Amino acid sequence: MKKYYHGAGRRGPYFEGWYLKYQAREGAALALIPALHIDGEGRRSASLQVLTDRGSWWLEYPGTEFQASEKQFQVRVGQNIFNDTGAWLHIQREGLSLHGVLRSGPFTPLRSDIMGPFRFLPGMECAHGVHSMGHPLEGTLMLNGECLDFSGGTGYVETDRGRSFPSAYLWAQCAWGGPADSGLMLAVASVPFAAGRFTGCICAVRHEGREYRLATYRGARVERWSAAGAVVRQGKYRLSVELPEGRGHPLRAPAEGVMGRTIHESLRASLRCRLWAGETLLLDHTDPWASFEYAEA
Repeated sequence: MKKYYHGAGRRGPYFEGWYLKYQAREGAALALIPALHIDGEGRRSASLQVLTDRGSWWLEYPGTEFQASEKQFQVRVGQNIFNDTGAWLHIQREGLSLHGVLRSGPFTPLRSDIMGPFRFLPGMECAHGVHSMGHPLEGTLMLNGECLDFSGGTGYVETDRGRSFPSAYLWAQCAWGGPADSGLMLAVASVPFAAGRFTGCICAVRHEGREYRLATYRGARVERWSAAGAVVRQGKYRLSVELPEGRGHPLRAPAEGVMGRTIHESLRASLRCRLWAGETLLLDHTDPWASFEYAEA
């Protein structure tokens, strides 16, 4: 049975967070990141990050204001609730007013865990999961007096847990053509293992009713990666993701269970994704509303 929350009974350092992206039909996007943090002394706290194409906000909460379910996707931080049927938001802080309800349609999960057999490795610095590659949205939110209409839009949900984010990594996500039609999630990272490190890759591409999985545990090799993008090869498949330069907006990231690191994410990256099978070009899509992070050690 799939487990949706792993932090019950955990001691620090530890973090567990969820990345929820809401993309309007006309392009505007909003990302919300509820999270639990446990420091090395076992102290628990929670946070909610809000990201738009115009800016970002960081909200802190005591650990007592965090709840999550192991058996289903359901997370509460303060008065804000997230589950597989929608999101209920009630935020009134200095510089940020965010209120409203969004309804979510059925999630589109991957065929299997994105981590593959790596999920069984003990002591992983960070484990990744994808709850939905795309699902329909309905509803509106009021953000600092502006109405954001997500009716007919597309949602995306993923999760991370562990001690720290990788010291260096690239991450990109986009969805197009309808909530359950096409999408990409790519993560490349420098992964500590035994006495050294290796460059690991996990990737899922949905296109024309098929799911393509490229991953280190399936023999994928990262031929190159940088702030400009990545090229991954696995057997007859070759994936090229070209990303723009630019730092995006600041977000907090975990390091040894506490949110002591600053990274930058863009919700409005222009991403070109191409996938070949041998000499045949299966996919060539440029998305102006892709999410993109790149961090260097």
